[in-house]
Amino acid sequence: MGLYEEIKNAREVLGVPEKASIDFVKQKYKEALKKWHPDKCGQEKTICEEKTREVINAGKILLNYCNNYLIDFSKEEVEKYISAEELWFKKFGKDPVWG
Repeated sequence: MGLYEEIKNAREVLGVPEKASIDFVKQKYKEALKKWHPDKCGQEKTICEEKTREVINAGKILLNYCNNYLIDFSKEEVEKYISAEELWFKKFGKDPVWG
């Protein structure tokens, strides 16, 4: 299995969409651990233990990828995520009609 397939499976285990922040990944990881922890899970202990192992493995895969992925701080990438207000000002801010 390739890296993409591992990441895809890990995302499915934790319920993480294709685009997510590292904080969201951590949140989903903690939620899944609470749900499947053998002491708190309402199902058979062996099922809970297996699910807990799955969750831990999925968390390791995603967090390892997040921690080792190069983050793009280029102007083009950063500007993909500017606010609507900033985008408006960038396009029309100096225009006498809109400014």
